Amino acid sequence: MINLHPTDEQLLQFAQGLASPGLSLIIAAHMDMCGKCAARVAQFEGRLAEQALSHPQAAEPELQKMLDSIMALPAQTGVKPDCAAFLELDGRKFALPRSLQRYAGKISGWSHMVGKLWQARVDLGIEGRADFIYMEKGGSVPEHTHKGNELTLVLDGEFSDGLNHYDTGDFIRCDGQHTHMPHTEADEGCLVFSLLDQPLHFTSGLARLLNPFSHLFFK
Repeated sequence: MINLHPTDEQLLQFAQGLASPGLSLIIAAHMDMCGKCAARVAQFEGRLAEQALSHPQAAEPELQKMLDSIMALPAQTGVKPDCAAFLELDGRKFALPRSLQRYAGKISGWSHMVGKLWQARVDLGIEGRADFIYMEKGGSVPEHTHKGNELTLVLDGEFSDGLNHYDTGDFIRCDGQHTHMPHTEADEGCLVFSLLDQPLHFTSGLARLLNPFSHLFFK
C-alpha cells in the first residue's frame, strides 16, 4: 500500500511544467504506480487549462507553452521499441513503471557493493546522480545525512531507515534535516530509484572515512 506521496505543491509544479527534470521524472514514475496522484495531477491540469482558455490574455507564457506542448504530443500507445519493461539483476526481473522503462538500457551495469547492496548508475543527461539500488535481505546503506536533496521511489519490496517504513510506490524526500540508515529484512529485498543533487555525508562507522572523497564517487 502506498502511504507516502508528493505534496500538492510538488504535484502542481509538475502539472505546470515548473518542476526540475529530476523531480518531474520521479513524480511521473510515482504516478504510474499511484492512481491517487495521477488523478490529482489531472485535476490540476484541468483547472490550468480552464484558466488559460477562459482568460487567454492573462495566461502566463509558461502556462500557454505547456498547453501547446500537451496538445502537440502524440498519443502514447504502449512501450517504445527501445524501452525495456523490466530491469534484470542476477537472474531476477523487476517490473519498471512506464516513465522509467526508457532508462533500463542506460544503466552503467550493476556493481556489487558491501552491505549486500547492488547499484546501477543511470545517465539521465541532467545534473546530479541517479541510481537503481537493490538491497538484498539484510542489506543496508551506512548511516548518513545529505548535503542536498535525495528523492527516492520504492519500485519493489520494502525497507526501513529508523525514521519510517516504506513500501512499494512510496515517494520519499530527504535533506540535511534527516539522518537515516536504510535497511531491509524483506525476503524479496528492495529495489529503489534514487536521485541526488549533492553527495551523501556519512555519519557513523568506517564509512565516515569516505566523506573527504565523496565528490569523487558523485561524478
